[in-house]
Amino acid sequence: MKVTVKIVAAAVAFACTMPVLHAQNRSTVRTVSPKEEKNELSVRAQSLYDKAGITEADIPWMRVIYRSVDLTKEKNMPLYYPEESMENQENMFRLIVRLMADGKVPVYEYLDGREIFTEAYQLKVKDVLDRYHIPYEEKQGRTSKTVTFGIEDSDIPTNEVLSYYMREKWVFDQRNSKFYPIVEALCPVLHRAGDFGGEAVKYPMFWVRYNDIKPYLSQQYILTNNENNVQHYTFDDYFQLRLFEGEIYKTTNLRNMSLMQMYPSDTARVAAQTKIENQLKSFEDNLWVKMPEQEDTDVKSKAKDKDSSDVKEEDNNSKKEQKATVSRSTRSSRGTVSKSKSSSKSSKVSRSSSRSASKSAPVRSVRRTK
Repeated sequence: MKVTVKIVAAAVAFACTMPVLHAQNRSTVRTVSPKEEKNELSVRAQSLYDKAGITEADIPWMRVIYRSVDLTKEKNMPLYYPEESMENQENMFRLIVRLMADGKVPVYEYLDGREIFTEAYQLKVKDVLDRYHIPYEEKQGRTSKTVTFGIEDSDIPTNEVLSYYMREKWVFDQRNSKFYPIVEALCPVLHRAGDFGGEAVKYPMFWVRYNDIKPYLSQQYILTNNENNVQHYTFDDYFQLRLFEGEIYKTTNLRNMSLMQMYPSDTARVAAQTKIENQLKSFEDNLWVKMPEQEDTDVKSKAKDKDSSDVKEEDNNSKKEQKATVSRSTRSSRGTVSKSKSSSKSSKVSRSSSRSASKSAPVRSVRRTK
């Protein structure tokens, strides 16, 4: 009897403590406020952008290209405008600074040709803001260890970031048999003049990995066309579709030299840039062995091109010959006309002379004598 009484008492006590445990669990779940959850990506949303990357064993060929994206050009203006935040639009540099200030995206030291994206080269947000004289206000985060920085919109120097450095990899993926470029990192470049004016000096600020900001870029829609004001594309679409215009200023080489250092003259540097672009375009065509049918079509197309060029040359030559014959005929006709005129003049002179001679000759009368 005593044992059964103890078991019943324990069951009653456990049943009484269950609602209290449920209430405590509910209170712990609701500790995060809706304001803190704003602009946060869930684990499921981040998993949509996490793809199984290719390994080094799948890449038998790769070339690293550095480009300079000038925001003053028309194709690159979607990255710069609007300068001030609007309802559904925002400047890309402003977006990157906010992500950096909130501690959502790490940034790394700018090293010319030696980009290392590890914790050893990760920059502190406070050091970046102090280095480029951007006012901020320190805020305590959710825990005592995390600190965020509040920056006013007017203090972000969006009007001075007029270009970006882009590091991209052109990769041949033998697993998928594809050749494509991968945007690896972006570096905002600050164009800031001195206290006494003059030409603006470029200051590369920091590197940010594209995969870190890709989930946020894919949620920000931009205006890419002045004639069509519907926002079809995001920042991520803009880079994946390669709607930008970037000038090659460097490729990875043994001496770690830029094209400006290797080719001081403008003509040689432009020729080197076009050569690199042509190499990237023709690399994929040279990978595969063409089928006989494709070779025949290529030969026919080349023959057609040659025939068309020959026909054009013949037409040009015939036109030149016609012009030459016309000019000759006009010259010869002029000569015959002058000759006919001279002959007619000579005939007129001979006739007039004969007439005058006949008039001036004496007339003799012969009288007959008986």
